[in-house]
Amino acid sequence: MMASLQQAPFDEMLIREYLLDNPDFFNRYPELLVAMRVPHAERGAVSLVERRQELLRQRVSLLEEEITSLMNIATHNEKIFKFNTELSFKMLASQDLGELRLVLSEGLKNEFGFSHVRLITVHDIDSELAKIWRHRVQSGYYFGRLTQSESKRLFGSEVGSVALTKLSDENGQVIFAIASNDPTHFHPDMDSLLFSQLRRLLDHMLPKM
Repeated sequence: MMASLQQAPFDEMLIREYLLDNPDFFNRYPELLVAMRVPHAERGAVSLVERRQELLRQRVSLLEEEITSLMNIATHNEKIFKFNTELSFKMLASQDLGELRLVLSEGLKNEFGFSHVRLITVHDIDSELAKIWRHRVQSGYYFGRLTQSESKRLFGSEVGSVALTKLSDENGQVIFAIASNDPTHFHPDMDSLLFSQLRRLLDHMLPKM
């Protein structure tokens, strides 16, 4: 019986769970930390203490990278918030539709380098625009690439990537369209916060003009 027990393999998961449930185990048996060795790709075998210190340093390094990334995102979001606030006030001060279009277009082009910013009214007799309305913006937003014919119909030339949305039904069939020469700038997974805020403002202002 004893022989069979001695020959039975260890259940590694039980050992793992025991050590996780008893984090002070090596405090009670500190000599094990020095005696036990684990393989290391560059330095050969190292003690558990050395290995733990290395893992902690790696974790600290990853946390520093995450913090830096979060700070960059926060800075970017703050910049967008300030720009959007300033642009919104300029749009609200517009006296007519022509001035509103100009303020919107110049603001977005100067800040982000977009190639085109347009408000396009869709007429049912225009089959190409009607097709774009049905297939690109019916769900609300579209971010990505267009076909050559779609690009030329919306912007008069080929573009890299676009952000499209439709305004509310109170404005009829109107597409708010932005284009970038960069094919990767607008993509399906991007955040739509700035775009949706501008759309809401346009929905509020256009019926009054």
